[in-house]
Amino acid sequence: MENKSLIKLDDVTVKFKEHLVLDKVCMEFESGKIYGIIGRNGSGKTVLLKCVCGLMDTTDGTVSVNGKIVGKDVDFPENIGFIIENPGFLPHYSGFKNLKYLASIRGTITDDDIRRCIRTVGLDPDDKKSVKHYSLGMKQRLGLAQAMMENPDILILDEPMNALDSIGVSDIREILLDLKGQGKLVILASHIHEDIEILCDEVMKIEDGKVSKM
Repeated sequence: MENKSLIKLDDVTVKFKEHLVLDKVCMEFESGKIYGIIGRNGSGKTVLLKCVCGLMDTTDGTVSVNGKIVGKDVDFPENIGFIIENPGFLPHYSGFKNLKYLASIRGTITDDDIRRCIRTVGLDPDDKKSVKHYSLGMKQRLGLAQAMMENPDILILDEPMNALDSIGVSDIREILLDLKGQGKLVILASHIHEDIEILCDEVMKIEDGKVSKM
């Protein structure tokens, strides 16, 4: 299956007052690949991912997802699942009930879809424990289930291995490689060198607002 371009950034610039976070960034992301985004804390990794998802406006330049310009043709691009910063859940609901509530907004996801995604990330969909009693690693797994539950073609993941033990890291790596094998596009921001080395087909580094291929 031929890879196709799903996301394109043209001269994307983001400024906070006088601080230049992203400086005329040009990038393209294709289906069937895992891309790594690296850079020190505060380098702009999360800002870039938020611009792709429509959660933050660019100061200049354009972000296109599936041929539609974010903020012009669409406010929030369709067909994207994402984890950006800490996943937010209703603390008194179970994992399943949280995802069922989120799924009800779109009305296109069945209970079976939700259960399957929860099992895929190594959690029990029938666990009645409220999310406030979850460990950080369990919340991270549930966040990935949420990102996957609509079967999107694009996954945007900001530090998805945070708070996971070695078994959890291994599980999530396997899931991401399987998604790549299905032709999905995965963009992964991580400070963990081993994740980048094992998973990524291409790696980009953000430094001083510029992006360079590694």
